[in-house]
Amino acid sequence: MILTLLISLLFAAAVPAAEAEEGINASEIIFEHIGDAYEWHITEWKGKPIAIPLPCIVIENGVHVFTLHHAAENGYTLNENGKLVNAATGKRPFDISITKNVLSLMMSAVLLVLVVLLTARWYRKHNALEEAPKGLAAAVEPLVMMVHDIARENIGEHDYRRYSPYLCTAFFFILLQNFLGIIPFFPGGANVTGNIAVTLVLAVFTFLTVNLTGSKHYYKDIFWPDVPGFLKPIMPIIEVFSAFMKPVSLTIRLFANMLAGHIMLLSVVSVIFIVAKYGPLLTGSMSVVSVLFGVFLDALECLVAFIQAYVFTTLSAVYIGMARAHGD
Repeated sequence: MILTLLISLLFAAAVPAAEAEEGINASEIIFEHIGDAYEWHITEWKGKPIAIPLPCIVIENGVHVFTLHHAAENGYTLNENGKLVNAATGKRPFDISITKNVLSLMMSAVLLVLVVLLTARWYRKHNALEEAPKGLAAAVEPLVMMVHDIARENIGEHDYRRYSPYLCTAFFFILLQNFLGIIPFFPGGANVTGNIAVTLVLAVFTFLTVNLTGSKHYYKDIFWPDVPGFLKPIMPIIEVFSAFMKPVSLTIRLFANMLAGHIMLLSVVSVIFIVAKYGPLLTGSMSVVSVLFGVFLDALECLVAFIQAYVFTTLSAVYIGMARAHGD
């Protein structure tokens, strides 16, 4: 409920009074919140935006570094997709800017390292066989053991320790990003796992892990499976297609679920301001409905955040286990 109320307050601050009376463009606000940007928009106060400027870094006839407010001075502007383009030619330069999603990735990486180091620090100072973990270690240990069990059950006793570090990293990274995306204020609110480029990179890591460490039997099943002779020319095509579809399914599953959750929550909150022009009675009743339904969506989003990290990790372990099978 706190998250819903915070999002409502941020919406209220972001919408000028005159615009609220005339009705708001809900789709524009929603896509602004879930999209990437060259600055981290916090809110609006008395019609003036409050945002954290981020460095725009483009490589075109040299390296150019500037903020979005000085883009025109450097010969760049935003296209219809909100990307930097050369103002004269309309072509996109090589863009390595620190956008909102990139900054969120950096902050979450630092936060994840701190969580791991602080947890390890507790184990260095205490005997885990004689003393139950406390504080942060008590929260992290069950999750690590859960991923450890996922790896052992799906990869096998002989190989699971080799892949547990990767699976733990993927699980905690996705879980942290999912929860940060639900928080409606800085340093949260970035829609990182709702960005298909990010989920694609995560899926590619699993794809490379599976195919670069696969056993001989795995490749034999792909290129020369034990099937009737007339099927042998067909099965490799099907198996190769299947191998490439696995990362695609990982990409779309995580991206679609997290993006849909953000859109649903923002849509429910925006109902309060859409009906504001119809009078206090309807506004008050719809506000109660929106907040109650928003509380339900908050709880659902927290559950989905954990489930999606769990599903991505489990499927990665399953794919690795299939690649490490020895044919028995």
